[in-house]
Amino acid sequence: MGKKKIRKGEHVEWDTPRGKTEGDVQEKVTSRTRIKKHTVAASEQDPQYKVKSSKTGKEAIHHPEELRRKNQGGGGGKKRK
Repeated sequence: MGKKKIRKGEHVEWDTPRGKTEGDVQEKVTSRTRIKKHTVAASEQDPQYKVKSSKTGKEAIHHPEELRRKNQGGGGGKKRK
């Protein structure tokens, strides 16, 4: 997502060692934070985002460039003829 604005509640996907997973953005993290025995060095200049997996319910924190918007609806695009 790079420089695009990420918002709380947005549905996204990201890569894990076991493949892709998806979930919702829980919050923007802008300070040093611990999650799962790991310290995340987020800041106002380098924010990261807490996400919650739709598959497992587990939470993680990722850099914005690791997150991709995921369409929740079916369709919306033009049909090919």
